[in-house]
Amino acid sequence: MSKQYGVESYYRYLQGDDKGLEELVAEYGDALVRFAYCIVRESSVAEDAVADVFARMALKRKAFFREGNLRAYLYKAVRNKCMDYLRFHRKRVSLSDLENVLIGNRLETDLLSRERNKTLYCCMQRLALQYAQVLYLVYLEGQTIDEASKIMKKSKKQTYNLLARAKASLKDLLQKEGICL
Repeated sequence: MSKQYGVESYYRYLQGDDKGLEELVAEYGDALVRFAYCIVRESSVAEDAVADVFARMALKRKAFFREGNLRAYLYKAVRNKCMDYLRFHRKRVSLSDLENVLIGNRLETDLLSRERNKTLYCCMQRLALQYAQVLYLVYLEGQTIDEASKIMKKSKKQTYNLLARAKASLKDLLQKEGICL
């Protein structure tokens, strides 16, 4: 599904077609939960943050974003919800929660891929919060540096530098875990 598809779905929802919002949840929901998990490190809180963002969209029924920026709006809104949560709570990650987030609602049949992703995700969770966020946005979600900088409320230069430091830190962690690069 393209970015434009999401925008069209939302505008259809604004016109009264409830299927439009369902399409948005199906298109972005899992990825937003994984992104939120990078921040709060608890699957139920990550799911709640995403649900809150979609509920707000459903209740308000107004355009929250400029044309073409729906994806950036959703990521920014989820990040803000998570940051609000972190201001008041700090939770530890559990491996069962991690596995549920990695698998999501999609059935994965490739065990090796799942194990590799789990190891990578575990290592990312041991990084500083901003490092995990920037790695997730750029490499797992395919966001550009420009998009990631807007979501993280950083300049492009800061985001680029943060990404370089995050990659170096992740590489060190992976080497300590015995993963060949």
